[in-house]
Amino acid sequence: MAKKKLSKKKRRIRLIRRIILLTILLAIAIGLLVFSPKIIKIIGLAQEAKSLVSKSTVDTFRESGTTVIYDTDGNELCTMRESKDMYYVEMDNIPDTLAQAFIVMEDKDFYSHKGIDFKAIIRAIIANTENDEIVQGASTITQQLAKNIFLSQDVTWERKVKEMFVARDLEKKYSKKQILEFYLNNIYFSNGYYGVGAAAKGYFGKDVSELTLSEQAFIAAIPNNPTRYNPLTNFDNTIERRDNILARLYNEDIISSMNYYTAIDSDIELSKQPVASKNNSVETYARHCATESMMQAGGFIFRTNFYSDDDYEEYRKLYEESYTLYQQKLMSGGYSVYTSINMDLQEKLQAAVDDNLENYTSMKDGIYEMQSAATCIDNTTGNVVAIVGSRTQELEGYTLNRAYQSYRQPGSSIKPIIDYIPYLQKGNTPDTIVADEYIQDGPKNADGTYMGNITLRTAVSLSRNTVAWNILKELTPKVGSSYLLNQGFHKIWMDKDYNAISIGGFTYGVSTEEMAGAYATIANDGKYRRVTCIVAVYDNRGKTVIDTSNREENIYDSESCRMMTDMLKTVVSEGTGRGAAPDDAIVAGKTGTTNSNYDSWFCGYSAYYTLAVWQGYDYPASIPQNATIKIFRKFMDQAHKGLAKKDFAKYNQKGNQEETQTETESETETETQSASETQTETQSVSQTQSVKQTQKGSQSQTQASSQRETGTARDADETVSVNQDNTAGRNNPDADRPAETKSDNLIN
Repeated sequence: MAKKKLSKKKRRIRLIRRIILLTILLAIAIGLLVFSPKIIKIIGLAQEAKSLVSKSTVDTFRESGTTVIYDTDGNELCTMRESKDMYYVEMDNIPDTLAQAFIVMEDKDFYSHKGIDFKAIIRAIIANTENDEIVQGASTITQQLAKNIFLSQDVTWERKVKEMFVARDLEKKYSKKQILEFYLNNIYFSNGYYGVGAAAKGYFGKDVSELTLSEQAFIAAIPNNPTRYNPLTNFDNTIERRDNILARLYNEDIISSMNYYTAIDSDIELSKQPVASKNNSVETYARHCATESMMQAGGFIFRTNFYSDDDYEEYRKLYEESYTLYQQKLMSGGYSVYTSINMDLQEKLQAAVDDNLENYTSMKDGIYEMQSAATCIDNTTGNVVAIVGSRTQELEGYTLNRAYQSYRQPGSSIKPIIDYIPYLQKGNTPDTIVADEYIQDGPKNADGTYMGNITLRTAVSLSRNTVAWNILKELTPKVGSSYLLNQGFHKIWMDKDYNAISIGGFTYGVSTEEMAGAYATIANDGKYRRVTCIVAVYDNRGKTVIDTSNREENIYDSESCRMMTDMLKTVVSEGTGRGAAPDDAIVAGKTGTTNSNYDSWFCGYSAYYTLAVWQGYDYPASIPQNATIKIFRKFMDQAHKGLAKKDFAKYNQKGNQEETQTETESETETETQSASETQTETQSVSQTQSVKQTQKGSQSQTQASSQRETGTARDADETVSVNQDNTAGRNNPDADRPAETKSDNLIN
């Protein structure tokens, strides 16, 4: 019996063991089934990395493909940068303190690890976890070299794993001295400078071996974030990081106390930048558009609407990081970028600006005080064909491109896109009767008079501020501003609760690029196309990376846009826009002037082209004579030569009726069309962006000065010069006042 009982017990134990073994085997099988594709993928990545490194030579690190940008005719417009090979510097000619500056800041265990620093990875995980954001990276110098030379900038686990394998194999094939030399000659120093040699020449006009300790630390500060530490636009940021580098070198006993204090007290004087090319407005804009197109292709989600300053700052930081990443990718990726830029139209637009402002000769800091900007869009494609950011001048470096980098008050030119078309979509027509009358605590009309009951057509034609004010008050500022946010207006989100925007009263303002895009939407029957000059981008194997041909979004209904066009034709024939019509084209458009005549606008379009023109001083002052209408007409005259004179599509009419007011002639009543009364606000948020729900307690208001979007690559592009940075308008102390307190601006 005892034996039988023991036998049963053994059988039970044996059964349990078998079950456990089967469970383990099943778990292993499931694990292999689930993870085997990734394991196979990782093995493949390791083999690819080994192949890349094995085929490399020293020359691999001296060469990289140059991205070329072409105009609409296929002619080379510019490149993303100059060749870095001409400034390649061997390690023996690079000061040891400069090399050490990168090591102590980027990879202090460089000489001890084998390409991957696991201790740094652990430190980064701890630091990033404690701060709930990425404050410290873990990539070694070798990994950064691997990414810059052999890999894309994509943020994927495959790319990161491959980067680690490439780094490991690089350490096996090349010495630490060689790897450091390759790295220092391939990192980006902003403003088109690749490598320490190009940076030394570009910023100080010296060979790298001639740099002082202070200058070495200064250029070493830039690559960590070439946008934030761009010396031409964020000089103070660069100096602050230079000081941090010098302190680290001192604390690590790499430099002496005397050298440290001497370097800290040394002033940095940048050398003059290269003379600007003839077409610098086009080049800066094309490079900017190419970078943003790459960002979009890479999955970056652009936003225009924000809930608070903190929300905006989080987005700005992500934007800067992504902009820098894709800018570098373009610089050395060997892409072919095809644009819509028409150099014949470009020359005509530049000439129209220059000729009409030639009598304004006064300068400040060597730059014309009276300035202008203009953006022209082809209505068939929605692409920018010409863009002017300043008057022609022989200046050093690339100048401020006011067409997309400056934000100015639009005056009444904003009314059609924020007030009138949304009002038409509610079932109103050009013949709807509106009241032009005094509004307590509201705006005045430019002529100081009130006309009583008038048609909407008359209100538009004569730019009656009171009517626009009341219309947006009925629609609500939030609804009106949503139409702008959905059309890519970058600097109006803080004003979406204030009625002063109905007549162009914004904290910062708008750009000609944005206004041209919105008016092109009217010409395109309410369909908006993100404003760009990029047609397509191909990689170095000829594969399509970007195709911008299909990007329409519905903003307004077509019937309301056609009614608006008809009223804007009246503005040109009978109203404030008289004199804008060219001989060979039918146009519609709207004027805009601001308080004290600080800003002058004309935005209009034909069946072929849309053009937005701004005129004013960088440091706001009253404009003696507005030239925007003349600029518009001269360019449109030239641009339409040889084109058939084409009218706009008509809106639907029910039948002729007698005019209800003596102010206008034989107008017809429109057939009302149902449309949504509100427009969904642009609130796309990247999954990596935490949205703050905190609302601003108080909002800023009208600022007449030239405003560049500080802190983003829209004004921190690699092409902005020191001279132009000094000419940008300064903040107006009145800008912190609520919008309604400045609603009495006389805006036409």
